[in-house]
Amino acid sequence: MPDLPTPKDAAEAALFSECWDAVLSYADLCTAGATAATQLASEAFALGIREVRDTESGPVARGTGRRSPRLPMIPLLLTAVRSTAADWEESGQGDDLDPDLRLWLNSEKATRYTGPPLQRPLALRALRDLQDADATLLWLAEVEALPHSVVARRLGLDPALVGEELTEVRRLFRDRCHRAHLDTPLDANCRSYARLLDAVTRSPGADIPADLSRHLATCVDCAEAAACLRPHGGGLPTALAGGVIGWGGLAYLERRRRAAEVRLGAGRPDPAEGENGEPKSGADRARTVRNGLLVAAVLVSFLALAVSLMPFGGADGDITAGDTPSDSSPVAAPRPSPPPVTSSPSSASPSPTTTVSGAKGGDDGKPDPEPQGTSSSAAGGGGATVKEAATCTVGYDLVNEWPDGFQATVSVTTTKALTNWSVGWSFKDGQQVGQMWDATVAQTGDRVTATAADYNKAVPARGTLSFGFLASWKTKNSPPYDFTLNGHPCEKTG
Repeated sequence: MPDLPTPKDAAEAALFSECWDAVLSYADLCTAGATAATQLASEAFALGIREVRDTESGPVARGTGRRSPRLPMIPLLLTAVRSTAADWEESGQGDDLDPDLRLWLNSEKATRYTGPPLQRPLALRALRDLQDADATLLWLAEVEALPHSVVARRLGLDPALVGEELTEVRRLFRDRCHRAHLDTPLDANCRSYARLLDAVTRSPGADIPADLSRHLATCVDCAEAAACLRPHGGGLPTALAGGVIGWGGLAYLERRRRAAEVRLGAGRPDPAEGENGEPKSGADRARTVRNGLLVAAVLVSFLALAVSLMPFGGADGDITAGDTPSDSSPVAAPRPSPPPVTSSPSSASPSPTTTVSGAKGGDDGKPDPEPQGTSSSAAGGGGATVKEAATCTVGYDLVNEWPDGFQATVSVTTTKALTNWSVGWSFKDGQQVGQMWDATVAQTGDRVTATAADYNKAVPARGTLSFGFLASWKTKNSPPYDFTLNGHPCEKTG
C-alpha cells in the first residue's frame, strides 16, 4: 500500500500550485526553449524546497527568536532558478541557457549575488531582513502585481486594510535599505553623500543638489540605493526585481505585470482560484501565464519534485524624518479573513489615435523617412507616391529611463490574423537595443527588427502582440518611427 501524503506534502503541493507559473516564467527567460525552461524550473523548485526545509529545521538565533532569515517563497524560488542556471553553466549545460545570461553569469555582476553579504544588492538584503509575512506582502503587491483583494486572500488579511499595511511595509523596507546602505563598505566619496541621499529621498519636494545628481549619474551603487530609499514613487518594483533576481529582473517584472492584467481581463483574479473565487483543481492550477497570455504549461508532478535607476518617483506617501515603525511583529501578520471579495477590473477608456505619416516631422524637427511598403502610382504618368494603407496600429511606451539607458514596450494591434510576425522600426539618435523579451531582436544601424518567439507567433484578427526591451542612449532619446508589421506600415497611436 503506498504511503499517504503527509500534511507537509499537502502544504508543499499547494505551494507548488501558487508558485509554479512564476518560476516557469523566469526559467523561460533564462533558457533557449520550452523543454529546457521546464527542466530548469523543476530543478530550481526542488532546490528551493530543500532550502526552505533546511531553514525551518535550523537552529533559532539567540536573542531574536528567529531562524536564519530567508527570502519569501517566490523570490527564493526565482533565485534558485538563477543558482541552478549557474550550475548548468559550470557543468557544461550552458548551451540550453540564454546567451546573454551566460555572459552575465561569467561576469562580476553575478558575483554580487553570491559574494560577501555586505556587498550584495540593498533590495536583496533588506527584503531578507523583513519578517516573512511583511516581505511576502511587499513582493506579491509590488513585483507580482497582484490586486489587493488577491493578496488578502493569499495571506489571510482584511482586504480593506491591505493598502495601509502595504504602506507600513514599504516604510519598514526603506528603513532596512537605509541601514544596509550605511553598513555597506563605501568609498569616501559615496559615504559623503549618504546622509544627503537619505534626506533627499525622505522629502518628495526636496530639490536634488546638482553635485548629488551628477554623482548618481555615475555611481551605480548609490543610484541603486536611491531607488530603494524612494519606495513610493513607482520605482520600488524595479528596485526589488533587479536587486533580488538580478539578470532579467526587468523582463520578469514586465511579464508578471502583463500576466496580472490578463488574469484580470479574463476574469481570473488568481491562478490558484476559479472563475468565482473557488479553488481550482490540481490540473487547472498548473496552468501557466507566459508571454502575458494564458497557455497550458506542462504538468509536473509535485511529489517527484519534493525529493528535493533610477529617477526619483512621485510625491505619494513620503516618509518624514523619524518615522521608524516598530517591527517586533510583522505588519502583515495573518488575521481572520472575511469572505472573498471579487473585484471587477476597471475599464480604461481608449486613448485617442493619432495617425503619424511618413512626412510628419519628428521630435527633432526632421521629417521622418517614407514608411516601408510604399509604391509609386503609374496612373496618369504623374509619378505620385501612393502610400499603402496601414493594417495595424502600434503603441510605444517608454516605461523607464536613466542617464544612459531605458526600458520600453511595443504593442501592435493587427486587423488581420497572423501566423508569424516581425515588427520593425528606426531610431533617430543611435539608440542600441540590448535585451528583449517575448521577441528576438536584430539591429542594423538605426533599424531594429523584433521577430516573434516560438510561443507567440499566432495573433488573431484585431488581436494585439507586445514585447519589451532594454536599450542604451547617449545624447538624446527620441521616440522611434517608421513602424512596420511584416513589412507593412503601421499607424502610431498616442
